[in-house]
Amino acid sequence: MNMSDNNEMDNLKEYGTGKLDKNNKNYNIELITIIGEIEGHDNLSASAKTTKYEHILPKLAMIEDSDETDGVLIIIHTMGGDVEAGLAIAEMIASISKPTVSLVLGGSHSIGVPIAVSTQYSFIVPTGTMVIHPVRMSGTVISSSQTYAYFRQMQNRITGFVSSHSNISEDRLNELMTETEQLTKDVGSILVGKQAVNEGLINAVGGISLATEKLYKLIEEKQSTR
Repeated sequence: MNMSDNNEMDNLKEYGTGKLDKNNKNYNIELITIIGEIEGHDNLSASAKTTKYEHILPKLAMIEDSDETDGVLIIIHTMGGDVEAGLAIAEMIASISKPTVSLVLGGSHSIGVPIAVSTQYSFIVPTGTMVIHPVRMSGTVISSSQTYAYFRQMQNRITGFVSSHSNISEDRLNELMTETEQLTKDVGSILVGKQAVNEGLINAVGGISLATEKLYKLIEEKQSTR
């Protein structure tokens, strides 16, 4: 293993990022993983698996600036986490000019939903899950109109982003968020695989092979227009 390979392994281990450049298309693809809990300004436990937004945002900026990067593959398995950080990551991915594809493995819950739909095309494996629920702050008693207004504004930001980057309407998204019969101890909905596609959140059911194949096609389409 040469020094370049060692650096790639270190990046994958430390930041959840790497390069996919051994394909027969000779495409340089950046791999980004959104794993565990999305960490915001507050540090989580050292034993928790986290995705740190201060790692992901600069990486995405570097990808946009690079003439060597042909496309981006986002692999997601997250329980959610910091709302502002997750939405910032989603906005950054959506604003990249490179072809992008996401793949939901395991789950993309809560603020992971905007991240999953932020790419040009999205996949979910048959057993993958997406949990949709309203914004809330665990353990906090909302005692002022200003706090209510903040939560409403944040909710509107999320539903607006998701509906504008997928094929689900804001009205249907709000219906799923306020469902009372699916989650035993919470309000919201859980969509599994094909259900997420049928609702218009995700484009297709598929795994890594279909995700990379679709990314190749998006790259080819972009290169043909130059």
